[in-house]
Amino acid sequence: MPIRLFTPRYWPTWLGLGLMRLLAFLPFGWQTQLGKGLGTVLLHLPTSISRTARRNLELCLPAQSAGERQELLAAHFRSLGISLFEIAFTWWAAPRRVNALFRIEGGENLHAALARGRGVILLSAHFTTLEISGRMLASVHPTSFLYKPTKNALLAWFLARCRCKFGGNAIPRDDIRALIGALKNNECVWYAPDQSYRKKGAQMVEWFGIPVATNTFTSRLARMTGAAVLPYFVERLPDSQGYRAVIHPALDNFPSACPVADAQRFNHLIEAQIRRCPDQYLWVHRRFKGLTADYPDYYGRRPPEPLGMAGTTAAPVTRL
Repeated sequence: MPIRLFTPRYWPTWLGLGLMRLLAFLPFGWQTQLGKGLGTVLLHLPTSISRTARRNLELCLPAQSAGERQELLAAHFRSLGISLFEIAFTWWAAPRRVNALFRIEGGENLHAALARGRGVILLSAHFTTLEISGRMLASVHPTSFLYKPTKNALLAWFLARCRCKFGGNAIPRDDIRALIGALKNNECVWYAPDQSYRKKGAQMVEWFGIPVATNTFTSRLARMTGAAVLPYFVERLPDSQGYRAVIHPALDNFPSACPVADAQRFNHLIEAQIRRCPDQYLWVHRRFKGLTADYPDYYGRRPPEPLGMAGTTAAPVTRL
């Protein structure tokens, strides 16, 4: 570890990591209950994430009543609180403790895909079980995963160390060469392209019936490498029973000739998983964004319209 990570600027991070390390010793049931309490507190704080989650639920689940969506919002924040405790558990709990809490279905699908010798893309999404899902996957087969590097050097060091010590391999999300190299080396790569994406290759694809800016790189990646694409989802079981992970069979006829159709196909799979455990999806992400200035401002983040010289209203400015 570089000596500069012990300087005073990193002391608050050290304190937070030390607290997380202590939390990892708690019984799993205690962590779950404390996480629910933390999530309830977070919901009632005046933050933008609760407003974002509430708006996402309105857009994705319009058939539900306002009361039903409010109950789901509260359940989601309890799930979000649990996920914060799961980070500590994932990073530091002994393998016997973690392995006793989950079951993985479909491991044979992964081994069959790897037997082809052309790599495997485990296509997933951002649920609140995100951190522990990687730990579970690494118990079946060593897995590479894409990540967004953090600006905090100490936290980045711990993320790389803790995520890799149980069989994982971290690849920065912009290092496409390393990603392709891993697949061509017949490795297993965890990939979650479900969040808002407006860079090169983005297309408008429906998400719960509303077009949103979407990453369609999965199709190109599968075509370049010949890798099999297997959906992979994890759900947290009720009453602290643990977790259920499912590795689905490889997608047939993937990639197709249309990347947008491929992305739409995967979106439908995510939507089906969300309906299984709606509280566990990461609703705090602003998913509803477009690629052009005329896209609706679903989150109400545009500035007020300035007045013109003669008291008229000038053209609105759109920020995406």
